[in-house]
Amino acid sequence: MADEFTGNRRSPVGEPVVRADPAVTGERAREAIGFDPDDPESVAEAAETVRQFADNTVGADDNVLMLRGAAACAALVRGVGSYKAAAERAGGNVSVSFIRKWARVHDLPQAVRRHVARGHIAPTAAKHIARVPGEARYALAWAVIDGNLTVRDVRSIASEINDSVDPQRALRSYGVTPGQLSIQLSFDTYIELRRRASMANESPDAIVDAALTAYFDAEE
Repeated sequence: MADEFTGNRRSPVGEPVVRADPAVTGERAREAIGFDPDDPESVAEAAETVRQFADNTVGADDNVLMLRGAAACAALVRGVGSYKAAAERAGGNVSVSFIRKWARVHDLPQAVRRHVARGHIAPTAAKHIARVPGEARYALAWAVIDGNLTVRDVRSIASEINDSVDPQRALRSYGVTPGQLSIQLSFDTYIELRRRASMANESPDAIVDAALTAYFDAEE
């Protein structure tokens, strides 16, 4: 059960890695609250946070606080052992499906959660991104940013991917060209890129792709 919501996460469940990063949340990083699923007092705090979160009394219009609610859901599940037990512990209007959806958001890759905290991806869209597996999460998240997808679009695409539709095909059906990105270069780099692409009988895209592939390979 635990691996279902911690498999993509390298940092401990409940730890405010993104929320505590000043580069992402600025001065609010000092306010970040973590939840320790092995500490009974912290689990109790997580249960209270989840209950308030479900009642829309905490974080309803705040991406960072919604991530805190997601962290509380994940930590509570780990602390009590199951989604059902977590919902019962939180009480109030908290359902198993609510706990599961938000615990999965906490399980999203950190690179995606950083964009949620920055406000580039709506938490409601993140819930649907979290429904799809593996690399498809990245494909759908970046499409939200680069393709201006709505939450309704994200929900529909996630459903198609889970019905075994290829992620690239699903994105194209909603007007998104997978891999297409608009970037701004310095003037000198732009001139040189165009010159080299012309001399090599290549497109600028091919030159940039090859250069980035080599760069990423060297970083590994």
